[in-house]
Amino acid sequence: MDKLYTERNLPIISPGLAAETKHVEIEQIKKLPAGYIRPEQININTKHPSPLETRFNRIVKRSFDMLLAALFIVCILSWLIPLLAILIKLDSKGPVFFLQKRSGLNGNTFTCIKFRSMFMNEEADKLAEQENDSRITSLGKFLRKWHIDELPQLFNVFMGDMSLVGPRPYMVHENNVFENLFNGYAYRYKVKPGITGYAQSQGNFGNTRDLRKLKQRIHLDVLYIQKWSAGMDIKILVRTFKMMAKK
Repeated sequence: MDKLYTERNLPIISPGLAAETKHVEIEQIKKLPAGYIRPEQININTKHPSPLETRFNRIVKRSFDMLLAALFIVCILSWLIPLLAILIKLDSKGPVFFLQKRSGLNGNTFTCIKFRSMFMNEEADKLAEQENDSRITSLGKFLRKWHIDELPQLFNVFMGDMSLVGPRPYMVHENNVFENLFNGYAYRYKVKPGITGYAQSQGNFGNTRDLRKLKQRIHLDVLYIQKWSAGMDIKILVRTFKMMAKK
């Protein structure tokens, strides 16, 4: 079996790992909402304690988040927001920012901030991005490709709703579906959601309708919560930047 995690490295986990690990047990389910594929359910061992249950570790993580978020806001968003505001307005009608309710720490909802990358539509809060989605604007395709649309979430980090690293927050509608599909899914609510995460740093992001990828993503979220360290956060951020650079 592939090594899950060591302090020295964060290995890329193969798609088959989630099916092999002791943390995950697969069962077939009979019914699935329309549009979803690969009907699989996982059972997660949620008894393993998290280092973030201690106050000291939470303070360390929060301090790191505030320092880097403030640095990025001042050095990047201070000039990027006015520039993109003009481009977004020229590209399509609607607000510069897209505000959406998402599930965070302890399952509480918060307002997630993103640059708007879609035309205004009534399905924005219920239907996730699809392949060749006609709702995405011309500029939005560029913003999404480079994950620039996610940068305003630095304000969420600074305000304390999110962390730089953690399980990615999904739409409330999606969370309701996933909670019914995956036993132990609520374990992800033990920590604040992140702009990037263990799974995303390994290229597992985007489409949530492929349940094989989603199953692995949730497994990695749980693994992150159980194995957290400040060094792990730094390595995930570095790996995320490297992945974006390779694009």
